[in-house]
Amino acid sequence: MGALTIRGVRKSFGPVDILKGIDIEIEAGEFLILVGPSGCGKSTLLNMIAGLDTPTSGSIHIGDRDVTWLPSKDRDIAMVFQSYALYPNMNVAENIAFGLEMRKVPKPERDAAVQRVAAMLQIGHLLDRKPGALSGGQRQRVAMGRALARDPKLFLFDEPLSNLDAKLRVEMRAEIKLLHQRTRTTTVYVTHDQVEAMTLGDRIAVMKDGLVQQFGTPDDIYSRPATRFVAEFIGSPAMNMIAAQRGAHGVLAHGVELATSDAQRQALQGGGAELVYGLRPEDLAFADEGLPGTLTMIEPTGPETYVTADTAVGKLTARVAGHARRHIGDRVHLRWAAEQAHLFDAAGGQRLA
Repeated sequence: MGALTIRGVRKSFGPVDILKGIDIEIEAGEFLILVGPSGCGKSTLLNMIAGLDTPTSGSIHIGDRDVTWLPSKDRDIAMVFQSYALYPNMNVAENIAFGLEMRKVPKPERDAAVQRVAAMLQIGHLLDRKPGALSGGQRQRVAMGRALARDPKLFLFDEPLSNLDAKLRVEMRAEIKLLHQRTRTTTVYVTHDQVEAMTLGDRIAVMKDGLVQQFGTPDDIYSRPATRFVAEFIGSPAMNMIAAQRGAHGVLAHGVELATSDAQRQALQGGGAELVYGLRPEDLAFADEGLPGTLTMIEPTGPETYVTADTAVGKLTARVAGHARRHIGDRVHLRWAAEQAHLFDAAGGQRLA
């Protein structure tokens, strides 16, 4: 059994099913991301792992212990909340040591733990300050320090960066990753931000409507999305989706034959007539020949530019390096390799190839 094992977990409130059967297992030291839109059930699942809520059915094991019905205090976990949850009347050192004090850890050990995590998080100069005198990033470091001082079997993060500004989120994201590389403590991290999911996670569970749509490594999720939802949710700009049909020799969209590989054509034999043909923006390139279109949007970001073209198969967004040196209204041609396309069944949204 892994460091965290979730089997058949369901949660219902009356007739409303919040979680509809979750199965996840991770090994010791792994960093698991629960990602999905608001209302998908990710925070509910985290609360059950933490012991703040109980499932309607199913089981949760931390290591070889069944903790499904154990109270939070007996699970050997530490949680970092979105709202920091610091005690305003205590200074930083007292906040970090509070959990250890409640567990009746001797004061010399508490003091040593405070110094250890303060040095790790570079907040040693803040130990005498109260939370009200700290910035948002400093408060989040203190909240993480309180969790680290415990040396638990499991770290739980509930959208810890959502209250921070964009620059600080990038900095704190890097700190959390470095922290995990140092401690190798098994971690479960909830977010709605797909960039956080891709950069932090060893494995990702993409959730929607109380179900795990796909569970795998960041590369699996990005390169081989199991459903249309995963394909559109992970990646920025989002994957281009073209409504298409199965043709005699491949895929057709509005009378245009779209490039398909031998493996894709073989997969089409078992699928329905209505398809969705997906293309990542970075897989589209300008060329002398290809699918013609007219540029309707140019979005420079500095190192790359997003361009949107109106084509016979719909609007397509491409991500090109540097400055596009194009103008709105220009006629262009777009090309891509057949192997870079993603095919989905239009009715169920499942990946075909």
